[in-house]
Parts: sequence; structure tokens; C-alpha cells
Amino acid sequence: MHEVSDISDSETWIIRTTLQERYREDMAIEIADSEIRLQPSDRELTSCPVWYWKKDNCNFIIFKTGTRKYRSQFFYRAYQQYGTGVYEYNDITECVVSLLQAQADHDAQERGDL
Repeated sequence: MHEVSDISDSETWIIRTTLQERYREDMAIEIADSEIRLQPSDRELTSCPVWYWKKDNCNFIIFKTGTRKYRSQFFYRAYQQYGTGVYEYNDITECVVSLLQAQADHDAQERGDL
């Protein structure tokens, strides 16, 4: 079984600061654990720490899958899940910025702005 390191204060600070810059308000970020397959071929689930926040009707989640390894997605309902197109990031800043941009692009496309 794999073991994923805990979330660091500096990683959380980067996410919190990026969200502050994007939304011009402090966002409530929850830290939790989620069980996922680290590789598609894995039979066993691995517990990974996650950051979770919600803005309007959209939920955001970043999974820490290893040392300097992150995955992300946003969703509206369980059947409306979206990603950035990148399987895994090795930089938390790039991960959160890409996630926010993918969601903004999705919303613009839904409104017909793109």
C-alpha cells in the first residue's frame, strides 16, 4: 500500500493566496481525505489528502497524490465532473491556476461566450 505525505502549510498558503487573487475574497478551504486509485491498474485504493472548496454552484477538489504530485477536478453534480486535461501536476501553483482557468472556460462556454 502506498502512503501519501500530509498537506503542508505552504501548499495550503499557495492555494489560499491564489483563490484570494481570483475571487477577491477569503475562501473556506476544507482539508479532508479521499480514497483513489493512484494508477488506473491499481486494485487497491490509496488514502490521499485533499483540499476542497465551493464557489457558487461549483465544487473544486485537489488531490495530493505524492510528494509534489497533484490532481484536480471541478464538479457541479456527481455526473458533471470536469478536469483540466492534465493527469497530474508537479507544481501546486500550476495545478490550482489551471483548475480555476478550466472552470472559468467551462462557464464561459456554457454561457456561449466562447
